Amino acid sequence: MTEHTLTRRQAIAAGAAAGLAGMAAPAFAQTAAPQATATARGTVFEDTDGSFLRGPASRGVPGVMVSNGHDVVLTDAEGRWSLPAAEGDSVFVIKPTGWALPVDPSTQLPRFAYVYAPTGTPASLELRFSGLAPTGPLPESIDFPLRRQDEPARFEALLFTDPQPESLAEIGYIRDAVVAQTAGPAAVFGITHGDVMFDDLSFYERYNRIVGTIGLPWHNCCGNHDMNYEAPDNAFSRETFKRVFGARHYAFQHGGATFLVLDNVDYLGTDPGRENGAGKYRGLFGERQLQFVRNVLAHVPGDSLVVLSFHIPLRTLQGSEPGTVNQDTRAFLEAISTHPHSVSFSGHTHTNEHWYFGAADGFAGGTHHHHVLAAVSGSWWSGPFDERGIPIALASDGSPNGFHVLSVDGTGYTTTLVLARDPNRSQLRLVLESQLHANGREVLREYQPGALLAGPLARTALPSSRLVVNFFDGGPRSTVELSIGADGAWQKLRRVERTDPFVVEVYTRNAGTKKPWVEPARSTHLWQAALPADLPAGTHRVSVRASDEYGRQHAAFLVLEVI
Repeated sequence: MTEHTLTRRQAIAAGAAAGLAGMAAPAFAQTAAPQATATARGTVFEDTDGSFLRGPASRGVPGVMVSNGHDVVLTDAEGRWSLPAAEGDSVFVIKPTGWALPVDPSTQLPRFAYVYAPTGTPASLELRFSGLAPTGPLPESIDFPLRRQDEPARFEALLFTDPQPESLAEIGYIRDAVVAQTAGPAAVFGITHGDVMFDDLSFYERYNRIVGTIGLPWHNCCGNHDMNYEAPDNAFSRETFKRVFGARHYAFQHGGATFLVLDNVDYLGTDPGRENGAGKYRGLFGERQLQFVRNVLAHVPGDSLVVLSFHIPLRTLQGSEPGTVNQDTRAFLEAISTHPHSVSFSGHTHTNEHWYFGAADGFAGGTHHHHVLAAVSGSWWSGPFDERGIPIALASDGSPNGFHVLSVDGTGYTTTLVLARDPNRSQLRLVLESQLHANGREVLREYQPGALLAGPLARTALPSSRLVVNFFDGGPRSTVELSIGADGAWQKLRRVERTDPFVVEVYTRNAGTKKPWVEPARSTHLWQAALPADLPAGTHRVSVRASDEYGRQHAAFLVLEVI
């Protein structure tokens, strides 16, 4: 997510308003669904020799979901299926638990879809990046191979969002800062939650090969920077994406859980007056995609885990503009209410946020957890270079850049933030606000990445000094406490929504290294407390302990010098 004029959020707000002006039904007007012109048929068969090729002895797999992006059917006893297909549709198999899809050997991208484009992407669109080649009429049979594999109900998956490389150099940052950190978790697949690219879709090939070295099947959501900007409407905005990845939304199952990979970036059409024709967009699933979700869940046991991945958040502290937050969130929550065990993930805002929805929001199944993931690119690869020559990329809400690990156990799950620069460091940053730029004081010392910035403090300054804790992956269910000295009592800190003074200092000191739209933003994971006014002169250990959204414990400390 970003715009190239004003600050990032000002531009999004202004652009979304301009893009929606004059529309009869601005919040929910949608591109008309394509009309089916043919019937697609085929089989889902078992690959018994590892070739993923159908031979004379290949057996059909019954009861497998197949979809055209709206309708969902089950294969019959022989593995056969049929569906209506319109030009531009992706017809795909929904991988069931206990089976594997073929993957591209160099990129690990799953091969699960057939894109029906009889005449290909219209040349008249003059797309900058190549779209779909003509497929001609539908083949007599579209056959999807599956291979048996063991899938325990306990497993891990890697969750990326917004790698968003703007240059070939930034693809190198992804390689060395993030992909290199994935060797630890024993994951079975990965999902990137949009903005795989930063407008230049010709980078897909190199990026996909680098991510392919992780060695896991890798799924990808569409982001607002993964579009063909020359497209006149949403229908043609994913021609390159479909060519590379196969479908703009789909589903698969693993270990008894159902994963839905969705596209909630609704493109409003090209703007020839802007750079590369980049037009406006808004967060919207639309009725066709929501019906796809309902149709999939109709075949999923109500007591199983459902995981939903998309780009634009259901809610965010960063604004309510159509380009910042999803606009049909209530309809989405109503659609998934049949399954009380659910969680959803997004990106887009380059912040790390936890939100919870209930009946008042449209989710009748109890509580739905939505997690806006920390971005791989953090502040769009901004900031001073570390010792490797990679920007520190501190996000605008104070989160370090990185990715999350999703750990699933039946219907239960947890997520863990993996920091790109130092996965083993504390997930708490402790600073004394009175010593930072945010307090308006002149800062004389050199900035060092990761420094706690705690120096001598005059005793007379104690009443006006605050300890500010950024609990990078904290949220509304987290708690943070502090204790001073070996035997000090523990006291709770107050969670506040504000900018992180540490981020203000870093951005101010390094203004020449950040991209022009990057500004400090309000954070959902800050806690603060005033220091005790009666601390005696001397040296004190300030200990902080925290409990995260899943009840796991974290700790950090600083040394406070009082003079």
